[in-house]
Amino acid sequence: MPSDFSSYQILWVILLFVWTGFVRTGLGFGGAALGLPLMLFLHNDPLLWLPIISVHLLFFSGLTLRTRLHNVDWHYLRKSAYYIIPPAIIGVFGLVNLPTLWLNIFIYSITLFYGLIWLMNWAIESHHPWVDKVLLMLGGYVAGTSLTGAPLMVAVYMRNVSKEKLRDTLFVLWFILVSLKMSTFLALGVNVQWLTALLLIPGAAVGHVLGLKAHEIIMRNDLLFKRWVGGGLVVVSTLGLIDILS
Repeated sequence: MPSDFSSYQILWVILLFVWTGFVRTGLGFGGAALGLPLMLFLHNDPLLWLPIISVHLLFFSGLTLRTRLHNVDWHYLRKSAYYIIPPAIIGVFGLVNLPTLWLNIFIYSITLFYGLIWLMNWAIESHHPWVDKVLLMLGGYVAGTSLTGAPLMVAVYMRNVSKEKLRDTLFVLWFILVSLKMSTFLALGVNVQWLTALLLIPGAAVGHVLGLKAHEIIMRNDLLFKRWVGGGLVVVSTLGLIDILS
């Protein structure tokens, strides 16, 4: 974490990681998509935040899955991985090599897209196998670039994986994708922010536990929750784009 962060900013960082932990387990996806745009207001370099988010994803998804591997749809996971993993690897190299300004525009734009979809109750739907493949490839690339590709892939997984197995299957997918991202970070010498990630685990753990407790409530009120969150994403992403383009 930057040494010039004030106590006020550090408090905001802790609260944001509580939020990402809550979303990750409350919805089963979206912790990065709903947290990263807010983090960029504190420090506009995605390469500061994404390694920390990745460490937390590995830790908490592994913690959740240690007794849930029997509830994973391994058949569909293997089938879809052929379309997700290659674009995700390409996306990771884009993250490391693209200018920060381009990455921020990309992150805010994709988040604005998600926010509008949730706010207006539009759905990313697929009714054809070729559309499934396109969404999986796009989701893999976006996940590789910014860890915000979950909604694109979830749209396909929801149609092909039973509701009972969906969250656990997605956690395995996130674990695989993040492992690839972290391996690439380490190979390229990116600062993974291990100490900061470990220090923020208690805050994320609070969100993780709250998300587990709220999961069923959120699922029963999915539309209302997503509309409120979507409105917030629209505001945050619009302000972010205005700030970096002005």
